[in-house]
Amino acid sequence: MKFLSELLSGIKGVHVTGNTDIMIEGITFDSRNVSPGSLFAALPGSTVDGHIFIPAAIEKGAAAILCEQLPENPGRQITWITAESAPFALGHIASGFYGNPSSAMKVVGITGTNGKTTTATLLYRLFKELGHKAGLLSTVCNYVDNKQIAATHTTPDPLEIQKLMAEMVEAGCTYCFMEVSSHAVDQERIAGIDFDGGVFSNLTHDHLDYHKTFAEYRNAKKKFFDRLGPDAFAITNTDDKNGLFMLQNTAARKLTYASKTLADFKVKVIESHFDGMLININGTEVWTHFVGNFNAANLLAVYSTAISLGAESDEVLRIISLLKPVDGRFETFKSPSGIYAVVDYAHTPDAIKNVLSAINEVRTGNETLFTVVGAGGDRDRTKRPEMAYEAAIASNKVILTSDNPRSEDPEVIITEMVKGIPADKAANVVTITNRKEAIRTACMMARPGDIILIAGKGHEDYQEIKGVKHHFDDREVVREIFNVTNQN
Repeated sequence: MKFLSELLSGIKGVHVTGNTDIMIEGITFDSRNVSPGSLFAALPGSTVDGHIFIPAAIEKGAAAILCEQLPENPGRQITWITAESAPFALGHIASGFYGNPSSAMKVVGITGTNGKTTTATLLYRLFKELGHKAGLLSTVCNYVDNKQIAATHTTPDPLEIQKLMAEMVEAGCTYCFMEVSSHAVDQERIAGIDFDGGVFSNLTHDHLDYHKTFAEYRNAKKKFFDRLGPDAFAITNTDDKNGLFMLQNTAARKLTYASKTLADFKVKVIESHFDGMLININGTEVWTHFVGNFNAANLLAVYSTAISLGAESDEVLRIISLLKPVDGRFETFKSPSGIYAVVDYAHTPDAIKNVLSAINEVRTGNETLFTVVGAGGDRDRTKRPEMAYEAAIASNKVILTSDNPRSEDPEVIITEMVKGIPADKAANVVTITNRKEAIRTACMMARPGDIILIAGKGHEDYQEIKGVKHHFDDREVVREIFNVTNQN
């Protein structure tokens, strides 16, 4: 419980009507969860406006209402807080309610189209190996030190974030690594977090169903860096054409990493094999369990961040040599007959291109490379033909299938993907709507030594069809078909 006056202290753009000398016993933006003494946040939404639930919140005993627009006849029995941005104000109020937990830890946010999960997760694992207690907020899973908590979004809502961070502080965590999605920045889910550092990985085609234009998507990422303070660091990938753009207006200390351009931190791939690669980071060679130039960039981002947080270089490199890929990120399996399968979360054109490039880097040239891929429903439709194009030009055989069709007809999604197939590659492409059958077909067609990429779902253990989630895990399907119990 906190006094409302304490929670509102220092927040810009808020106006209060009523008594602030009241105790707030809980905060919610769901009117169904309001109880006497609650602060209800009426948040604007793309489909439903939270302002319509204000009467229900009042009826259930809300002590204060946070909103952007007062009702025509606001009641005098409660306190009204109007804000230029209710989500922004909510983030700061939530931070105060939970004791400003981010100020008690070193918090680093990782943003970009691809690589967020791998970079954040490896940083969490690295700092645990360094002997620190740490927390993780990621697409795959959230961690409070060693406690695992299921993740539902890349970046949780502001109340959940602050609650989890408070649990981290209570558990003794001194570091927190988190993915920062463009949606989270745009919707102010990260407002109220005291970031000590930010990392930019790359920017490619994604989420245009939400942001509408690439410029809007890019600017949402940049906004994260614009808000970093002078005591923070901002690390960017200068191999990406938008890398330096991200740091144009940041007050943070600027650092760069790259493999192709001049940078503070450099990486070069020396050798590449199916079970790992030898890389050189800032003049020191290290063997890793990762494959592909994109993973070399991710590992360099991890190294750059760790050094920026004060870790010792030799120890960081030693631990990097021990780290293993994140669940569903270039996760490899081998059948008894010698067929390789790679399960990867790649679900954008650039991610498909990167993972196929990584596979082709380690091929001898005689194997057949199969790619099984689909595209999600109710999401950016413009990337569908581009994903199919990248798969077709870099694979020998392609099977287009269902991903998470959600409310859409999966066959319509596949038809839109087919439009991206070049005419000279059409004979190498088939469509099988049932995802399990598509994976099974690729496995049955493959011969010893061949490679199968199963892209799009990675760590996910469900398939969403007509709004219903059904259990489905690409990795389980591969293990079943290969009749193996352990991954390679």
